Amino acid sequence: MNALHFRDPALLELARTHASTNSERNNERLELLGDAALALIIVQQLYERCPRLDEGELSERKARLVSRITLARAARMAGLEEHAQLGNGMQRHALPVSVQANLYEALLGALLLDQGFEAARAFVLETLAEDLELEQGAGAESHPKQTLQQWAQARALGLPQYALLEERGAAHAKAFRVCARIQGEEFPAGWGRTLREAESRAAHEALLVLRARGLLP
Repeated sequence: MNALHFRDPALLELARTHASTNSERNNERLELLGDAALALIIVQQLYERCPRLDEGELSERKARLVSRITLARAARMAGLEEHAQLGNGMQRHALPVSVQANLYEALLGALLLDQGFEAARAFVLETLAEDLELEQGAGAESHPKQTLQQWAQARALGLPQYALLEERGAAHAKAFRVCARIQGEEFPAGWGRTLREAESRAAHEALLVLRARGLLP
């Protein structure tokens, strides 16, 4: 948040002000604006990146990308809660997922008003880059862990192992970073909202590497 420079500091201050402060003005209107902008940016990205997907599949991936959990994780990684103006009783170290997502969308709305659509778009592409890449690649195989296991076993390499590298967030809003390992080789890690999801995304990352090497079709 410190890296963002607003022409109108009052907009940034408003984006930081949660309704729990009981202030005359809060970030709820900016949140609504940010929500609309986010939906357009995400749908456009998916439309351009995934030309073979139908409307239903695009909608499913968009829903995951704009979910409260995804936005809360992005807000935490950007450190938005550290600068939020909160009411009494709100614990900064354990903010609800909904409040963290609110801060993300409100900041996006403020950025849109302050610097225009391209600045808002750049912010989304930076803060949701990994999520967008995962959704773009999703679907190459419906069960990436199973695909990776079959590949490894067919070459007598044993079962893939999954290692938890990082864990973030409060108990109600965890994010896990996991990598896949095959015979000591560690593949790029993936993030997930659960260990199962993180392992699936880690397997997907490993499959991307194997395809790049020409070891998978």
